[in-house]
Amino acid sequence: MNFIRLLVEQLTRSLASAVVFYTTIPLPNSWTGEWQRLARWIPLIGIGIGSCLGLLDWGLYQLSFPNLTRSALIITAWIALTGGLHLDGVIDTADGLAVMDAQKRLEVMKDSVTGAFGVMAAVIVLGLKTTALSEIDHHRWLALMLAAGWGRWGQVIAIAFYPYLRETGKGAFHQENIRLPQDVLLGLVLLLGISGIWWWLAPEQWLSILIALIGSSAIALGTGFWLRKQLGGHTGDTYGAVVEWSEALILCLLTGILSSYR
Repeated sequence: MNFIRLLVEQLTRSLASAVVFYTTIPLPNSWTGEWQRLARWIPLIGIGIGSCLGLLDWGLYQLSFPNLTRSALIITAWIALTGGLHLDGVIDTADGLAVMDAQKRLEVMKDSVTGAFGVMAAVIVLGLKTTALSEIDHHRWLALMLAAGWGRWGQVIAIAFYPYLRETGKGAFHQENIRLPQDVLLGLVLLLGISGIWWWLAPEQWLSILIALIGSSAIALGTGFWLRKQLGGHTGDTYGAVVEWSEALILCLLTGILSSYR
C-alpha cells in the first residue's frame, strides 16, 4: 500500500510539474518537484488546454459572441495559457530556415532578435488557427482538444526519435529522460480515447472520425519529420514549431470535417 501511495504521489507531482513547465497556470511549489520525464505528459497537457479553451468558448457562446470574435479570443487565450512558448519556437525556426547557409541556421535561431520571416510565420499560424476555428460551428471543444493534443504528441515523437542539435537546453533534458515506448503510447492512448468519445457521441460520423484520426496523426508526424529533414534534427525551438504548425493544420483539417455537420 505504501508503494502504491508513493507511486501515485510521484505521478501527481510529476503531472503538476508538467503543468507549471508547459503552461502559465500557477500551482503551489509543494505540488511540484518531479521534473524528470515531463515529456510523457505533453499530450495530456494539450488535451487539458483544449478542454479549458472549450469551456471558455462555451461561456462566450452563452454571451452571444459571434464565431469570428469568439475564435480570436480563444486563440488569444491559447497563447496566454502557454505563455507564447511554442509560438516563439515558430518565429525562431522560421528565421533559421530563411538562412541559406545551413551552418548558420542554429546561430540565427538562438538570436533573440525577431526577423521578418519569423513575423510572417507567426501571422500565418495565428491566421490559420483563427480562420479555421471560426468556420467550425459544432463540436468546437472537440476540435480544440484534438488539435492541442495531437500537436503535442507530434512533439513527443520529435523528442523521442530525432537527434537533438544542441549540447544543452530544455530539449536535451527531455530527450535524456524520455522512456520508450510507454511515453509515446500514453499520449496515443489518450488521443484515441478522445476519438472514442466522438464516436460515442456521433457513431454515424465514423468515417469522418477515421479521417480525422489518420489525418491528425499524419500531420503531427509529418511536421516533425519535415523539420528534421530541413535541419538534420531538432531544437527546443523546432519542438515548439511542431506543436504550433500541427495545431494550425489539424484545425484546418477538422474545419473540413466538422463544418459539414450542422
